[in-house]
Amino acid sequence: MTCLSNYEIFYVGEKMVEANINYLAVLAGAVVSMIIGFLWYGPLFGKTWMNLMGFKKEDIAKTKNMGLRYFVMFVGTLIMNYVLALFVDYSGATTILGGALAGFWLWLGFIATVTLGIVLWENKSFKLYLLNSGHYLVALVVMGIIHAVWI
Repeated sequence: MTCLSNYEIFYVGEKMVEANINYLAVLAGAVVSMIIGFLWYGPLFGKTWMNLMGFKKEDIAKTKNMGLRYFVMFVGTLIMNYVLALFVDYSGATTILGGALAGFWLWLGFIATVTLGIVLWENKSFKLYLLNSGHYLVALVVMGIIHAVWI
């Protein structure tokens, strides 16, 4: 499917680095990530998340611009998928395990560490950190697998 992938060229110092990006996989990964988020913060852990955040159902119902919020989240998820696709390609991951490990290492290095701030500086509970961070762990591992095995 040559028409669905594109070589991106980046320069690292004076060295040219090429990446083979499958844009259909980027889109599919973003959609799958949004579905994981819907399930994670809905039927799986929605009540727990609301309790940890101190929200009530009425608070959620009063939220304005939900369509815009979902759109912005989707754009963010597309960007995250694109960057993940670069890392998967650069790592040479072409198996389920390779893709899962790429997602895991990106989660550990960037999500798990940066989101510690909600505990340290925002006085949120460690349980909320685990819940939110766990969501990104699952999403990045699944998206990593998608990018590694989609040919």
